Amino acid sequence: MIGKLKGVVDEIGEDHCIVDVHGVGYVAYCSTRTLAALPSPGEAVILHIETYVREDMIRLYGFGSALEREWFLLLLSNVQGVGAKVALAILSTLSPSDLANAIALKDIAMVSRAPGVGKKVAERIVIELKNKAPAFSGAPSGTIGLMQELGEGVAAAPVADAVSALVNLGYSRDVAATAVANAVKSAGEGADSAKLIRLGLKELAR
Repeated sequence: MIGKLKGVVDEIGEDHCIVDVHGVGYVAYCSTRTLAALPSPGEAVILHIETYVREDMIRLYGFGSALEREWFLLLLSNVQGVGAKVALAILSTLSPSDLANAIALKDIAMVSRAPGVGKKVAERIVIELKNKAPAFSGAPSGTIGLMQELGEGVAAAPVADAVSALVNLGYSRDVAATAVANAVKSAGEGADSAKLIRLGLKELAR
């Protein structure tokens, strides 16, 4: 099994790239996010690889980070109706941290933005991965924990009010929740909503 490729970018296609490793060109299928981050042809690259083996083919999927590969595997192995193509579409639309936040907040609309992901599949992703998202969020556990509380409707009133206020100012729920989570860290658990809003706005202004 191939777990990583270290070589030179030979070609970048619409849904794949070719990595030249000592004269051998490996075709790796990637998310558009990963393809967009690749260096120009002729430059060095490292891709994390998931090798997909079937009776009729062997296919390599390439990722810019180990975290992105973990999310690909999470989606494939835990959510019915999500195959490799859909998993790559999701990771093309949402970064690993955005996906973790959307799951924690139960933001089905955000998940269903990915091509080929309808409301039912998005709901399955949120339900099946809600307990696994914190470990693969790439975010501090306190932040993702607060987002889960917001998604469940059990967050403390000052926190929920602060997030709501930031959303009313035009920020997305994901961005607002992250800012308030950081505000809680600096202000402490007992801070009132006014203080959390003020600190949250400071976070957003950085």
